[in-house]
Amino acid sequence: MTRNNINEKLARSVPGTQAPCYMFETSDAASQHVAQLIASTIRERNALGHVAVLGLVAGSTPIGVYRELVRLHKDEGLDMSRVVTFSINEYYGLDKEQAQSQTRIMYDTLFRHVNIPENNIHAFDPTTTPSEIDAFCRRYDEAIRTAGSFDLVILGIGPNGSVGFNEPYTSITSKTRLTTLDPITRHVAASDFFSESNVPLQGLTIGMNTILEAKKILVLAFGDHKAKIVKRAVEENTSDAVPASRLRDHSGISYLIDKPAASALTSRVTPWAVSSVQWNDTMIKRAVLWLCERSKKALLKLTDDDFREHGLHQLLRLHGPAPALCHRVFLWLSETINYHPGSARVKENKNPLSIPKESRRILCFSPHPDDDVICMGGTMIRLVEDGHDLHVAYMTSGNIAVHDHDALRIANLMTQVNKHYGIDVEKTLELKNLVQQSLNAKKPGMGDVVEVLNLKRLIRQSEAEASASACGCSQENLHFLDLPFYRTGTIDKKPPTDEDRAIVRRGIEEVAPQQIYVAGDMTDPHGTHRVCAIIILHVLQQMRQEGLDLPEVLLYRGAWQEWPLDQIEIAVPLSPGDLEKKRSAIFRHESQKDRALFPGSDSREFWQRAEDRNKSTAALYNQIGLPEYFALEAFVRWNGTFDF
Repeated sequence: MTRNNINEKLARSVPGTQAPCYMFETSDAASQHVAQLIASTIRERNALGHVAVLGLVAGSTPIGVYRELVRLHKDEGLDMSRVVTFSINEYYGLDKEQAQSQTRIMYDTLFRHVNIPENNIHAFDPTTTPSEIDAFCRRYDEAIRTAGSFDLVILGIGPNGSVGFNEPYTSITSKTRLTTLDPITRHVAASDFFSESNVPLQGLTIGMNTILEAKKILVLAFGDHKAKIVKRAVEENTSDAVPASRLRDHSGISYLIDKPAASALTSRVTPWAVSSVQWNDTMIKRAVLWLCERSKKALLKLTDDDFREHGLHQLLRLHGPAPALCHRVFLWLSETINYHPGSARVKENKNPLSIPKESRRILCFSPHPDDDVICMGGTMIRLVEDGHDLHVAYMTSGNIAVHDHDALRIANLMTQVNKHYGIDVEKTLELKNLVQQSLNAKKPGMGDVVEVLNLKRLIRQSEAEASASACGCSQENLHFLDLPFYRTGTIDKKPPTDEDRAIVRRGIEEVAPQQIYVAGDMTDPHGTHRVCAIIILHVLQQMRQEGLDLPEVLLYRGAWQEWPLDQIEIAVPLSPGDLEKKRSAIFRHESQKDRALFPGSDSREFWQRAEDRNKSTAALYNQIGLPEYFALEAFVRWNGTFDF
């Protein structure tokens, strides 16, 4: 056990970091372990007759921790009656009951479900007047000291290195205060508020000095979108530009990350540079392709000297010389090219262009109504052209991503159409007025009423039908699952339940596919793609345990990224015509064009991201010496686990 009781049977200590950093296989494993650490702290303090003082941050990162604490309380009798909590931060100026309020989130995810006394819960009052802010913050700090200072603080880390609302260049001596939010912080929060313009300009936060007075500090980071800032926080020099790095000299600090968040660390990018490695096929491919990138040479142009100059002496000694090593990797990458991904693999078929004769049933799971065409639209077109029976299962409605003005436009159109054809004009007008009144009354960041959500759901469904049709998929092969976990009308979703899994299983059993495509975005710890993938893969694992034969399962990535070159197992070439058809299919999602409601950190439209990504993948293949394709869509095969 380490000084912070990190169980190294569950987590691996990451070599080469400047502070204790532990990597878990998944964010779920990390969250469960952090909850156990909190529970241990509570029990230890209770055994001494003392309260346990916790500093807690809200947000998507720690939500798994709080859910596990609720389970420990309900199922294992964890007594939290002697716990005192202080919220780390809050948006200034919000209504306390607004969905984005950090205090409300903490009540929804933790406080309402455990037995922490109400007077032991300390939170910021975002309605405090400007003239009272300084006094309020002084009282907040004093309350922490009176309680005995923090026994344990849970923090996330922002993409700019912030902790709480301690933004870049915050003083290490800072106290609790009102602070101006960094533009990056506001941009990241935009999806929670349905628009960046709705994100408050200021926030209340506990200061760096107050945090550093804690006995233990746990900094959590999950997902590959945190990988770059994790590297800066734990490997590079400490800097006021990265507040999370200023915590690492604390005697009780630990950074707890999942594998995706560790992906930029030296021990993950070049593990052979920090310790000895087992040179299996996977590691050989990874190292040789890394060498191509570093040396800017194609595979078959690498020399023994290139390996030596870049620290790959052992690989060269054990598996060299360079021509043999590189030719081996060249063949591996060549074999990933597959013009007909829906067909059963037949090694003796040497002609990649020959059209398969066997028609197979294929099921593509799409988390949102547009992920299918954005992520693998070219492959869908190829599958249909090859004569396969392609089905698409849209797992969620995607209704929260429809602009209000689009909903109102469709309501107006329905009114005009029904008036023209004499179709229940009175009821249609009633719906239009309800939609208009609801949207006019809606405050920034608020969710919609049921009628508006249903209208937005139908908009997304009609667009998905038009889009799939552009790929050649018949309408009777489209399945709208509308999984219950998504039906909250807000960004925050419910945990998936047996009902979600039962719906997915029925879908698989009804189609009885011989091949399944799944969005394999496991890197976002609480994103819809990840939740959908977990539901599907849990169902498949259950079916396997029941002795059922499973179809081939291929994983595709979302709109923002592609599989790393060393992981790609199937690469489907797309011609200029294929890409043009794919673009046309994406354009059918009118509500997502021009300015998507949740664009993320990328300002490009979805069709631009898709085309740039597909062309970039083809360029990578060409750079290492393979044929120059116009574009490629890439997939990996599911290995039966959640470790990807």
